Parts: sequence; C-alpha cells; structure tokens
Amino acid sequence: MTRAHLATMLLSCALLTACGGQDPTLPQTGPSPTLPEPHRGLLPTMKIADPAKNGWGANRPTVPQGYTVTAIATGLGIPRQTLVLPNGDILIAEGKGGQDGHIMRPKDFFAGVLKERGTSSAKAGNRLTLLRDADGDGVYEGRTVFADHLNAPYGLALIGNRLFVANQDALVRFDYQPGQTRASGPPAVVTALPSKLNHHWTKSLAASPDGRFLYVGIGSNSNIGEAGMEAEENRAMIWQIDAQTGASRPFATGTRNPTALAFQPGTGQLFAVVQERDEIGPNLVPDYLTSIREGAFYGWPYAYWGRHPDRRVQPYREDMLAKAVAPDYALGSHVAALGLTFSSGVMGARFANGVFVGEHGSWNRRTPAGYKVVFVPFSGGRPSGPPIDFVTGFQGGDGKTFGRPVGVTLDPRGALIVADDLANVIWRVAPAGRPAPAAPARVASIPATRHQPENG
Repeated sequence: MTRAHLATMLLSCALLTACGGQDPTLPQTGPSPTLPEPHRGLLPTMKIADPAKNGWGANRPTVPQGYTVTAIATGLGIPRQTLVLPNGDILIAEGKGGQDGHIMRPKDFFAGVLKERGTSSAKAGNRLTLLRDADGDGVYEGRTVFADHLNAPYGLALIGNRLFVANQDALVRFDYQPGQTRASGPPAVVTALPSKLNHHWTKSLAASPDGRFLYVGIGSNSNIGEAGMEAEENRAMIWQIDAQTGASRPFATGTRNPTALAFQPGTGQLFAVVQERDEIGPNLVPDYLTSIREGAFYGWPYAYWGRHPDRRVQPYREDMLAKAVAPDYALGSHVAALGLTFSSGVMGARFANGVFVGEHGSWNRRTPAGYKVVFVPFSGGRPSGPPIDFVTGFQGGDGKTFGRPVGVTLDPRGALIVADDLANVIWRVAPAGRPAPAAPARVASIPATRHQPENG
C-alpha cells in the first residue's frame, strides 16, 4: 500500500469520524429489543473516545444519591478485571493483548488505528497487583505486585487454594494461601487457549460453585468471519475446563465475544455478557446479557438475536440459522459490555437483586453508547425491567472522555469495585454512611507505596 493510498484512507476515516448528526434512538434494552433493517456502508460511522488530557482531574464518576465513589488505586497498567479474595484483598489483572500482526482488510487496519486513540497510552502491566485494606476502613493502603511477566491476563477465579488466571494464550494456576501478597513461584499451565490472530484476545473466566469446572469465554477472530471459518476453530464460544485435569470441551457456542462470566448465587446458573457484531448500522446488533444453556448455539456468525440471518458470512449455513437461540436481555447496540457481577443486599435494597454490567463504550456510533456501569434488576431469577444507570460521568459535556469502565466485582463487605482502563484507576462505590466493615482476622499490613496516576 502506497503512502498516498494510506493518506487518502486515513482522511476518509477522519471525515467519517468527524461527521455530525445523531443516531436514531430505538428501545434496545430488555428481552425484546427493536431491531431495524441492516444497513451496510464502505466503513462504519466512527466516533472514538477522546481522552481528556488530564484524565479525571478534579472530576469524579457520578453515582446515585446515598452512595460514595473513591479511587482506591491509581497509576495502574491497564486494569481489566478484579477479584475480591476471601480476606478482603483485591487482585487486579492488568494487561493488553491483541492480534499477532495479521490484518484482514484495509478497513480493519484503519478502524484499529482510530480505536487505539480511545485507549490509555500507559504501558500494559501484564501482571496481577494486590490491594489490601488491613483495617477495613475502605482505604487500601497496601499494594504489591502479586505476579508479573504474564501474557495479557484478564479473567480471574479462586477455587480453594488455587488461583486461576486466564492469559490471552493459556489458563494458568498459582498456589495461593490466605494473606499471601506475592506468588510463591511461576504459574502452572492448566491448558492452552486459542491465541492465533487473537482479534478478540480477552479470555473471561468463572469457577463453578462446586469448584469442579472453570468456564472460559473465548471471542471470535473476526467481526463476521472475514478471516475464514478455519480461523474461528474453538472460538466464539464458552469452554468448560476440568479444574483438576485441564480437559476442555465446548459448553455453549455462537457467542461472538463473551467478555465476562458469572454464576448466579443460589441457582448455580451461568450468565454471560456478550459483545455482538458490527458494520450493519448504529442500532445493530445489541450486546446482551444471557443465561448460558449447555449445548446452546447463540447465533454467531450466521444469525443474531435468535433467527435473524446475517448472510455476510459465506458459505452460509441454513442449518445453523435453524439452531440459533435468542439471548435473554439486550443491553443496547455497541455498548461494549466488559464486566459482570451479581449484587446482594450489601449494596442497598434498590440494587440488591440483579447484576452490575460494565459498559466500556462504543466506537462506531455518532451518538456514543455505553461509557457507564448499569444495574439490571432481576425477578424470579431472570433479568426483569429496564437497566438503571449506576456509575456514569465517564464522558464530559465537551465530549472528552475521563475513563472507561471494564470489570465490575462485588465486594461482600459492601462495595462495588470498578476497573477503569483509560484512567488506570480502580473505583470503589459504596453506600454512604455504612459503618466500616470489620477487618478480616489475621490480615497483616503491607507497606504502602506511592503511585502517581498516569492518566488521572
């Protein structure tokens, strides 16, 4: 490709990015979203997050009345997901993965260049950082690197004294003892994970309530099969992995990019949030929250939202269209859901029964979508009712972006932990006026270290 061609295409992308106007507003949350006719163009409309020069500065996220929000860690290296350990310590997976250099189409290259503008310039940590609040006052004065030299860690799960980490290329395991602040050695590989190309590199993770199995969400290698279906082998699905042996099998398929998994307390039902496909309009296709049925096919790439066909993929398979099942609950198109956690009564009566979802935010709509944490109420064990904004304010009125939420984790001591991978901050949202939780027994202090924010 010549420099002239490069310049021309970059200019085209820039003009598309700068286009004004608003996307049509449609009711696209809940069990029955409105789905318009597909619309295709040479390139999707792009409006990329424009990071604020000074990060959050004096600003803070907005939370409902009666709640407080506090930055409990700054200056991180691209925080993605968190795990609250039984003693109250918080582990943070920091890292960034991605493609191995293979570019499928020119527009994929340019979309990637533009999307990169909406991410943090901080160096990826590729590590686990541990935070400790030794006296239970909500201030995490202790901070250590639990493990480093990892390969884009993302999903985290604890089964007994075994800590599992989903790197972009393998599920690995550390030995863990309560109160431990540093891994005792390098991790053992439980099983390799698909990593060729890694168009969608994140590997989400959840442990079954009985500790027998781990579930790993693996995203597709393309938007809609552009790399060929051979590149999608063992992808766009949720694996079930034996925690003891590492033996794996597909548990559910057709999930384009299952970015977060969580088990519903009490029922043991697995739920996921899934990012859907692009390039057929600003209101297609809604990302979704759904229970995951063993053996179910959720449509990608042949169908979306049940049996709506997507014939861009060739050769097309009518038999797969007939198998597609509809997900439970639409979150809205292109909100980029990346976090999922079930709530409980510690978050107050209004937010006790349901899930929190971290929405990283869109890149391909003139009117931004996402850039917030929402609460989806449940009734009878299923999503019920419209989503409620819980943490907002990630974008300013001038269009500048302060932060982008990723993982969300319930702290059973009474808080929601939110990872922000643009500002490299961990936020703690808690009911105001709640007495400080008692510090867990026999938790030692660890040295405080000064960390300056890199982006806010």
